[in-house]
Amino acid sequence: MPFRPLVGRPAALVQGRSPAGPRYAAPVTDPARETPLPSPGPSHVPEQELRLGDRRLRVGMTGPTVIDDDWWLTVVWIADDERIVRFRELAPEAGPPADPPLLRMGPSFAGGLSGLILEEDGRLALRMATIVPPEDPARPWVVPAVVRVACKFEPLRAATLPPVELAEAVLRAFRRAAEGLARR
Repeated sequence: MPFRPLVGRPAALVQGRSPAGPRYAAPVTDPARETPLPSPGPSHVPEQELRLGDRRLRVGMTGPTVIDDDWWLTVVWIADDERIVRFRELAPEAGPPADPPLLRMGPSFAGGLSGLILEEDGRLALRMATIVPPEDPARPWVVPAVVRVACKFEPLRAATLPPVELAEAVLRAFRRAAEGLARR
């Protein structure tokens, strides 16, 4: 695409605004204007380090709960020293892709738990959802990196592993899936 000078264009376009008014204006992406979630506190298992360039983040999880039908539930998060980071901070340098971060993380997360997750009716018994839904569905990367995880483990595999090792396996798979977000 050839370079087009800004001369002769409406001032609103030069400043990044739509001439049609605020309805069509670009959404605010200033992190200082977004309310950060504080770090949730200590992790149930030792936190794992996630490195993005020079930045060091921590990946932790709440204590898991087992509910009816043997679903194992927990909440995992990614935080820096002060707050929960947003998924867009984990996106590639070129910017976040169009599809939601959990859609991109899903195959890697499931692969990291290969052999541990139960398969029911041809589907893996694994579910993930963000705790805070996006304000704008068109911008799914602008949410805190706090995720609800629900899964069912293969009964024989789960019986041979202590609960702490199961929790560490889930946390490790989540960390690796999150690291993959920046590479895609």
